[in-house]
Amino acid sequence: MDSFSQVLLGIATVEVIAGRQLKNKTFIYGAILGTIPDLDVAVGMFMEPVAGIAIHRGLSHSVLFFLFLSPLLGWGIFKLEKLKISLKRAILLVFLGLFTHVLLDAFTSWGTQILWPLPQRFALKTIFVIDPLYTIPLLVALIYVFRNKEYFLRRKYVWRGLAISSCYLLLSCGLKLFALQKFENALQKQNIKYTAIIVKPTAFNTILWNANVATTDGYLLAEYSLFDTKSIEFSKYKTDIELEQKICQSKYFKKLVEISEGWYIINQEDGQIFFNDLRFGLLHNRENNPQFAFSYVFIPLENGTFKVSEVPKEKRDGKLLIQKLWKRLQGN
Repeated sequence: MDSFSQVLLGIATVEVIAGRQLKNKTFIYGAILGTIPDLDVAVGMFMEPVAGIAIHRGLSHSVLFFLFLSPLLGWGIFKLEKLKISLKRAILLVFLGLFTHVLLDAFTSWGTQILWPLPQRFALKTIFVIDPLYTIPLLVALIYVFRNKEYFLRRKYVWRGLAISSCYLLLSCGLKLFALQKFENALQKQNIKYTAIIVKPTAFNTILWNANVATTDGYLLAEYSLFDTKSIEFSKYKTDIELEQKICQSKYFKKLVEISEGWYIINQEDGQIFFNDLRFGLLHNRENNPQFAFSYVFIPLENGTFKVSEVPKEKRDGKLLIQKLWKRLQGN
């Protein structure tokens, strides 16, 4: 989830655990704890692009890391606050402040290695990384918390904000199951055989959903809005096997296959080879030149190896995406 939402959730969690003892200091400690797991992004900036992507939501989002860090940070808070809070409560607020970060991230599409060092990533894929309908209730509730000194009022507001935002997460699960059923029915009606399907929300909402469908000879992509009145249409994309053979021995290719969980296609544009992660959909679908949200270009070096960099996203692509989303949200 986005950093601002994680900060708000961290503050709300610390307020629930230690609002009586720490009062408005919960905003400081909650903001810090809500930010710590995502510091892996800063670490990744000093690494090769693919390696930096691979570590995101890995060790820093694991229960093992939290169990190690909680006693240390808890002891620090206990010492800073002296007699205001017990050591046990301080350790608990640190652990839950970190752990709720991971729980929220697990609802998004990227996934988290909660059980690191095990390689499995957990991703419910029911909410986009930025969703105002999740964030706004928490923000409003915490504004009321900050403006009130009376403990029972603060507690009422924070629980209300958490209840509304959490109910929205549960609603997103139901909406995903509904969208999944629509995609599966459309595939059945069109006599399309498939081996796997991924359904996830589009940017900033849970009304318009994407589907990635794996078939024996390629991938199908489709969209469904809760307001759609027409049947679902699937667009087919195939990987270039010959191009894939050129880069398949690269360590970067193998790592990207792992990161994408096998959902990728290889294509070529202007003599350059691109690895496209299908899980996050298209930025635009211009004829003969589609651009996926996450694409990586393989640049050949003189020694026969490759250098890899992520394809930058242009502002105009973002504007086109928002315009497209707004139009599709209203139904086809």
